[in-house]
Amino acid sequence: MSKKLVAYFSASGITAEKAKVLAQAAGADLYEIKPKVPYTAADIKWTNPLARCNKEWIKKTKPALADTDADIAAYDTIYLVFPIWYYTVPLIIKSFLEAYDFSGKKIAVFATSGGSDLKKATQHIQAALPNAQVVEGAMLNGVSNFDEYIDY
Repeated sequence: MSKKLVAYFSASGITAEKAKVLAQAAGADLYEIKPKVPYTAADIKWTNPLARCNKEWIKKTKPALADTDADIAAYDTIYLVFPIWYYTVPLIIKSFLEAYDFSGKKIAVFATSGGSDLKKATQHIQAALPNAQVVEGAMLNGVSNFDEYIDY
């Protein structure tokens, strides 16, 4: 039996709720990916060209992590959960992927979004983790039964 972890980033709380339900359904541990400087509501208001998220995206600035305490080595399967930003993974996820060794791990990609799909995000994660098995999970918007997603 593999040991599972749900590692998630949520700026507004929506993705956090989905990640918690997924972790419970999968019998997985839970780890929150947090930026060193937390995002405010104004920071993620993408319709404001001066918002922090837009500035980070334009400059490709990867936010520093609040910690690197996740014991990734202890897990076989990692459910990576995040909101889609700019049609792909938020830059904080790239910070997370660079902070750990995911070699030999199975990474199942899950996200929330107002309209994007997972394809581009999954491709970016696979490119960042060539020594891991990356699989596309699902968009979690509107999902209430997580049982079909626990066998990754």
